[in-house]
Amino acid sequence: MGALTTLAVLMVQGGVRDLLYDTHPSGSASAYLSFATTILGGGLLAGCLALIMVRLR
Repeated sequence: MGALTTLAVLMVQGGVRDLLYDTHPSGSASAYLSFATTILGGGLLAGCLALIMVRLR
């Protein structure tokens, strides 16, 4: 669980850094891959937080 949460945070952080500093990859396929990893990281983070909240309740 901790490893997935860490992976999700790193994926989201990398995508947000790309958006803030405008360091988008030059190729269109790599730009879609970067966007997809950000979306996947957000989904993983939300899922991990939901599981943690259920266990705390």
